Amino acid sequence: MRRLIGITPLLVAGLAGSAAGQALTDRILAVREGTVRLSFGVREGICGDGETFIRDRSRGEDNFTSFDDGTSRWTGRGWRDRPCEPGPARIAITKSEGEVTRLRVYVGGDWRGGSGSITDLGMVSAPVAAKALVALAARAYNADRAIYAAIIADSAVVWPDLLALAKDTRARTDTRKNAVFWLSQAAGDEATRGLSALAEDEDETRDIRDQAVFAISQLKNDEGVPALIRIAKTNRDPKIRRKALFWLGQSDDPRALRLFEEILTKG
Repeated sequence: MRRLIGITPLLVAGLAGSAAGQALTDRILAVREGTVRLSFGVREGICGDGETFIRDRSRGEDNFTSFDDGTSRWTGRGWRDRPCEPGPARIAITKSEGEVTRLRVYVGGDWRGGSGSITDLGMVSAPVAAKALVALAARAYNADRAIYAAIIADSAVVWPDLLALAKDTRARTDTRKNAVFWLSQAAGDEATRGLSALAEDEDETRDIRDQAVFAISQLKNDEGVPALIRIAKTNRDPKIRRKALFWLGQSDDPRALRLFEEILTKG
C-alpha cells in the first residue's frame, strides 16, 4: 500500500470540512420548493431572542443585529431588557423553482409550524454550515444574511472562504464588498494580508479596492496602519493612495504622522 507523505491532520480536516460543506450546499440546492431549515452552534458571546435580534458580545463590544421582516409579534421594551438565548443559530432558506428567495437568521428560540413543504436538516456541524452559507452567498442569495450567519458559527474559520468570495469576479459587487467588510472583522494576520493584496491588485475594480482599503482602516488596535502606509507610498493608483491617506488621517497613529511629515518635507 502506498503511503501519503506530508499530509498533516490539519490539511485532512480542512479537506474533509470542504467536502462536507459542499455536500450540505448540494442538499440545500437540491430542494426545488419550500423551506430548508438547519441549526448549528454559535460562538461564545452570541445570543438572541429567537425572533427579532441577535446580540454579539464576542469581540468585546455589545452589538445588536436585527433581521426582523415585520413578522415579529414583539413590541415594548428595549433589546437590552429582552431575554437572550446562547444559541443555536436557526436558518430558514425559502426556495421557489430552485432559487433561494429568502434567508432568515435567528439565534435561540424554537421552530414554529410553517406553511408549505419544509425540509429540516436538523443540527449540523457549525464549521460545515459556515462553508455552505458562504457558498450560498456567492450565488447572491441574501448574501449579507448568509455571510453574517457564517460569521457567528462556532469554531468556524471563515476568512479563507470570504477572501475567495471577495476575489470572485462572478459574484455581485455588493456581495463581494460585504465579504470584504467581514474580512476586516476577522482581523487576523492572514486576513489582513488578504485584504492588503486585494487593495493592491491592479486588475481588481476600484469599488472592491476602495472597500478593501476601508476594511483595513477598520482593523482594531491600528493593526491596518502598516498596510495603509505601504498603499499610500507605493500604490500606482492616485485615488487609492488618497483613500489610504484619508484613513491614516483618521487613525491618530504616530506612524501616520511621520508619513505625513515625510511627504510634506519632500514636497
